[in-house]
Amino acid sequence: MIWVGIKRVIKSGFINFWRNGFVSFSSIMVVTMTLFVFTSLIFLSILTNSYLGQIKDKVDINVYFATTASEPDILALKKTIESLEQVSHVEYISRDQALKDFKIKHQDDESTLQGLDELDGNPLQAVLNIKAKEPSQYSSIAKFLESKNTLSKNDSTLVENINFHKNKQIIDRLSKILDSATKLGIALIIFFVLVSVIITFNTIRIIIFTSRDEISVMKLVGASNRYIRWPFVVSGLMYGIISALITLIAFYPILYYVNKVIANFSPGLNLVDYYATNFGQIFLIITGSGIFLGAVSSYLAVRRYLRI
Repeated sequence: MIWVGIKRVIKSGFINFWRNGFVSFSSIMVVTMTLFVFTSLIFLSILTNSYLGQIKDKVDINVYFATTASEPDILALKKTIESLEQVSHVEYISRDQALKDFKIKHQDDESTLQGLDELDGNPLQAVLNIKAKEPSQYSSIAKFLESKNTLSKNDSTLVENINFHKNKQIIDRLSKILDSATKLGIALIIFFVLVSVIITFNTIRIIIFTSRDEISVMKLVGASNRYIRWPFVVSGLMYGIISALITLIAFYPILYYVNKVIANFSPGLNLVDYYATNFGQIFLIITGSGIFLGAVSSYLAVRRYLRI
């Protein structure tokens, strides 16, 4: 008997859906738009994180040591910096390695190489390239590096220059972009979720109004309140499922086009491959979001307008 009742509720939900085709279509379009924005934000987040990740890899703090600084002192400072919680990676480039890299970089510039040979000894400095875990953490690392204990050793100059302040503007801008992108994405999702709930809410309200005679007959023949209410919730579920399927199908060709556009900016990122590889997870997220929007909106409308 329970299974028979469920089948009847689902059938009634389908009938309500097809009978009110225009309003159902309107709700589907709005929910689809919401899911489309939601999915776009997912891939925009992936693209943004990839692009900003490339920028983040190029941003660091460079600590240049005095030519008189001994390598044991430099390596001791390197070990201390690596122990900081904010530090992700520290690369040490010795004076000899810096000279070797310089010659390779300017191998086609004979005048520069000749000028270098005329100098007495190696003029280049040893350097530590420091990368933080997050862009916002570079400031605290710089403060540590600029302390007196770090800048000198046994009353002699150890650190000659720290280029944090030159990169600070880039670091601050990167942090603001990350924060702004996150806040904008959350705001857009909230806005479109509210719009979807309102539209679906009013759609179910219209369906209830147009079905008022049928509801009266069902009450006269002894239909339970649950049997009368749940077909409208089923209609809301259908809005969400159909909207999710439309979104998933439409996104593949869109990503194929976008992938060609971003190939020059993020050559290592392939959104089409990502979509195909993670389709199961994306399907569950988008379909679940659609079902949630449709079910919650229709349930709220039924509770509000279906007085039985």
